[in-house]
Parts: sequence; C-alpha cells; structure tokens
Amino acid sequence: MNFNWLTDIGLTHYLTVSVVIFSLGIAVILAKRNAIAILMGIELLLNAACLNFVAFSHFGNGAQSGQVVAVFIIVIAAAEAAVALAIIVCVYRMFNLIAVDQIAKMKE
Repeated sequence: MNFNWLTDIGLTHYLTVSVVIFSLGIAVILAKRNAIAILMGIELLLNAACLNFVAFSHFGNGAQSGQVVAVFIIVIAAAEAAVALAIIVCVYRMFNLIAVDQIAKMKE
C-alpha cells in the first residue's frame, strides 16, 4: 500500500481541525447549563488556539514563538481550571447544585 498521503499534511489540515475543535467548544458553552461542562468548552477553545499557534509557527518562518505561546496558554488553562473547579466546589457546597442558570437565580 502507498501511504504517501499521510505525509502531505499541511497548514489547511491543522486549521480545519482547529476550527472543528473551536466549534465544538462554542457548542458546548452555548448548549450546556452545567458549570463543569462550560469549563470543558472553554478548555476546548484554548486547545484550538494552541493548535493554531503551533501550526502557524511550524509552517511559518520556523521560529519557536508559537510553541512558547502554546505553553503559556496551557499553563494559564491549568490555573484557570484549578480556580474554576475550586469555585464550583464552593458553590456546590453552599447551594448543592452546579447548574449555572439556577445559581444566577439564587443570587437574586
């Protein structure tokens, strides 16, 4: 079998995967009312941005700046997830729910 098509992956392929991941993240954020699911959607958005930075860095001038920015995004995403999960746990302990729309109603 001839597998030459496997080595012909270009920038368009990476951008297409990134658009799909970004679209799934937006869909999760808009469709779900669960705070943890919304957090997962935000993580998908950040991962799509990381993929774009790395792809443009690889197919651009070859500089390592895209990888450096991607590492910073991953570190920021980890810190954001830790803080958000801590807030979600505190809200769950206080109100015994994690549905975002119900928490907003309880604030009133």
